[in-house]
Amino acid sequence: MEGLDSILANYPDKRSALLPVLNKAQEAHGWLSPEAMESVAQALGLTSSHVRGVATFHVLYRKQKPGRHMVQLCTNIACMLFGAETLIKVLEEKFDLRPGHTSGDGRFSLLVMECIGACDQAPAMVVDSELHQVRDKDSLISILEGYK
Repeated sequence: MEGLDSILANYPDKRSALLPVLNKAQEAHGWLSPEAMESVAQALGLTSSHVRGVATFHVLYRKQKPGRHMVQLCTNIACMLFGAETLIKVLEEKFDLRPGHTSGDGRFSLLVMECIGACDQAPAMVVDSELHQVRDKDSLISILEGYK
């Protein structure tokens, strides 16, 4: 793994570098495949089950190949009051997209977020790194149709 030596130089025990090495592996591949987790385990002298357990515990590690676009839909109180729950249903019905999964066509992955810090734009959604105010079902569909 490229850059492994520079990460390990910061840790007296290489096993302590697990999180930074997992970050590097995900950055390189976009997700943590079983093969990537096995490589990390071997590089750090850890068991595969330990590495999988840590990766599974932390929600920021993707254990399946992500879609071309990452959709983060806020479900905090302000967004829920303005219809976020309905938007989740629209995502499931129109785009075959469920929270924590990737759409069948590989176009989108959906993360339901507790808060994205845009309560004044509720309901709010981030696609890749772009913030969107989703006024209703039609605006949601229109926004996502712009991402090919």
